Amino acid sequence: MLRLLNLELQKLLLNRTSKVLIFISFILPFTVLILSSIKINFFGFFTLELGELGIFNFPIIWHITTFFASYFKFFFAIVVVSMIGNEYSNKTIKQNLIDGLSKKEFILSKFYTIVFFSLLATLLIAVASFLIGLYYSSYTEMSIIFRETDFLLAYFVKLVGFFSLCLFFGMLLRRSAFALAFLFVLYILEWITFGVIAWQVNANMAEKIQNFFPLKAMYKLIDQPFQRIMITKFPDKSDLIYDYAVHWHEIAIVLGWTALFIFLSFRLLKKRDL
Repeated sequence: MLRLLNLELQKLLLNRTSKVLIFISFILPFTVLILSSIKINFFGFFTLELGELGIFNFPIIWHITTFFASYFKFFFAIVVVSMIGNEYSNKTIKQNLIDGLSKKEFILSKFYTIVFFSLLATLLIAVASFLIGLYYSSYTEMSIIFRETDFLLAYFVKLVGFFSLCLFFGMLLRRSAFALAFLFVLYILEWITFGVIAWQVNANMAEKIQNFFPLKAMYKLIDQPFQRIMITKFPDKSDLIYDYAVHWHEIAIVLGWTALFIFLSFRLLKKRDL
């Protein structure tokens, strides 16, 4: 595993564009640190400091930071599809196989890289969230601090699942731009399917089925935290209550899609004439 991971990291770090994109994908999530220190002056009447609103308290901070950080995954998604696009355009995929790398090892090297960077991103956002929480949170009990850290697991699974989908599209289309465009096409198709089912059956059933679609399943791992923030400010608003917890069946769905994407990527490579 380490040999395959090291091989792929060498390829990425020798590419200037990949290095820049990797750097951006890891730095941008830390904008939450900047967000926590923002002070908004309303024409001299009063100053609003986001960090003082309680949104960076434990345990809600794990929810907020992982939700917003997940939107920066598209930068590394470009790296993932570029890994495949460059292999085909530079003919290095053929050379790797000639040099003794099996097709299974080729796909595994990509997958190990995805897991490595997803784990690294998760650790970084965990450290950032922990430090912000220690500074702003009024709760110091260990049981409260580490409650809901399952959002970090959901964040990690979400990254691995999304990048595995990008890997599959990269293998399928062999062009970075086409692979990224197909993500948007898949998003549209999921909502069209939802609309058709809602029209033919009902919206409730359509939503249940949509939750099994790949992109929606990944989104559902970490639900939006805005209603939760409102509930903390207006506890009497019972109509705002919703289920924001991380559920194991949602993780299982995404892991199932991840395994399928990696398997299909391998099958494509195995059957394709290089």
